[in-house]
Amino acid sequence: MGKVRWGILGTGAIARQFVQGLNSVPEAEVLAVGSRSSASAQEFADRRSIPRRHASYDDLASDPDVDVVYIATPHPFHAENATLCLEAGKAVLCEKPFCVNAAEAERVVELAREKRLFIMEGMWTRFFPLMEEVRRLVSEGDIGEVRMLNVDFGFRADLDPASRLFDQRLGGGALLDVGVYCVSFAAMILGRPSGSVGLSHLGERR
Repeated sequence: MGKVRWGILGTGAIARQFVQGLNSVPEAEVLAVGSRSSASAQEFADRRSIPRRHASYDDLASDPDVDVVYIATPHPFHAENATLCLEAGKAVLCEKPFCVNAAEAERVVELAREKRLFIMEGMWTRFFPLMEEVRRLVSEGDIGEVRMLNVDFGFRADLDPASRLFDQRLGGGALLDVGVYCVSFAAMILGRPSGSVGLSHLGERR
């Protein structure tokens, strides 16, 4: 098989990190990047020697030589961007959180099934070697029956109303940014939940 040719949709910090990692994978080739502006796409591509740069997401999705698109935009745009790529016949790896609510996620997954295309959330923590060992220990009963799980994941961020971490229009808040790791881990260990109860802390940007 030849290399898997990747397109990068978005040029933010997570896109930069993903491309850095992808460049260490022999079977992968970063072929193209798409941004909302030509200048951003050009700068991103020039710094990373990416041959193709597209001045719109539509152009990236329409690139006939791109096999799979990595979506690196803010949370609220994931469903729209994934739909665009799936409609164009592209496989999709979408940065977490997959979507901002269940209804969006269901629509995107249904479209992928309809198109018979690969789609996955970029929940990178699932692929740690340690996590493989945890799954083995649980499935083989080496630690007994798991009845309770306590998961913490967080970091300190200074208040910046314009940051995607705080701006509600960009999906700001802890739940979608780091809380999804805890939810994903709990689902991995305990299975699909039958219900949920939440207690939130509403900060200055509520």
